Amino acid sequence: MLYIGDDPSPRADEVEGEAYFFVTDEKFERLKQGRLIEWARVHGHFYGTPKDFLDKTLGAGKDVVLNIDVQGGMSVKKSFPDAVLIFILTPSLEVLEERIRRRAADLAEEIEKRLENAWGEINVAVEYDYVVENDELEDTVATVLAIIRSERQRRHRYPESYFKRFDPHM
Repeated sequence: MLYIGDDPSPRADEVEGEAYFFVTDEKFERLKQGRLIEWARVHGHFYGTPKDFLDKTLGAGKDVVLNIDVQGGMSVKKSFPDAVLIFILTPSLEVLEERIRRRAADLAEEIEKRLENAWGEINVAVEYDYVVENDELEDTVATVLAIIRSERQRRHRYPESYFKRFDPHM
């Protein structure tokens, strides 16, 4: 995930290259030219997902979990029809507001913008494969991990040749 802005520097709890790659507006403009699988302006900031990072990670047989907004989710689903979209839903808008204010990382106007946008984002949840209510973090993580494990076992993820090894006539 890219974070793009005039000051593309991580917050105190963010590490370059882990959750985000921080880039300048200039570099983002170059990346937009076919090198991002999705990108959007969200709450006044640009975010995007580098295609090469996704291709490399998926090519290595690893699962990829993207923390992206609903615009990005829909873009990823178009490019990767096998993608599994999980919408993490707050128990209520009041809880969402409390959580945003508690982290004390946003200005008052950014908080208002996030709250205004929340209802529109929640309406897109009907397009997602799963909806997980994030009431207790440990339960939410356990549920998301269970979805990932279950999705790995779906029949369509196994090629026909996988089952031929059980054929006694071979």
